[in-house]
Amino acid sequence: MKVYSAYQQGRLTIYLTGELDHHEVRGSMAVIERLLDEYLPRECVLDLSTLNFMDSSGIALILKLHRRLRESGGSAWVENAASQPLRVIDASGIERLVRIAVREETKA
Repeated sequence: MKVYSAYQQGRLTIYLTGELDHHEVRGSMAVIERLLDEYLPRECVLDLSTLNFMDSSGIALILKLHRRLRESGGSAWVENAASQPLRVIDASGIERLVRIAVREETKA
């Protein structure tokens, strides 16, 4: 599991790559929290385009990120989820709380 980021004009984009399971979530969230503390973004995008696998612990990470941004007056959402993580997201029902932007080719 690797975490990459890009920051531009108040928007922090976080790229998760590899596999996000209960073994990786704690370390990944620690990296994300450091990035949030460093940049203090108003918007945060969690890009899952290169995430091959995610279990339900990934849902907890998404919700924690969303809550942290909301508490500071910002917003967070998920973009470009690959097929398998998108199935987990869909099954969880978190789209009622967190915006999930889906690639057109993922919908098919």
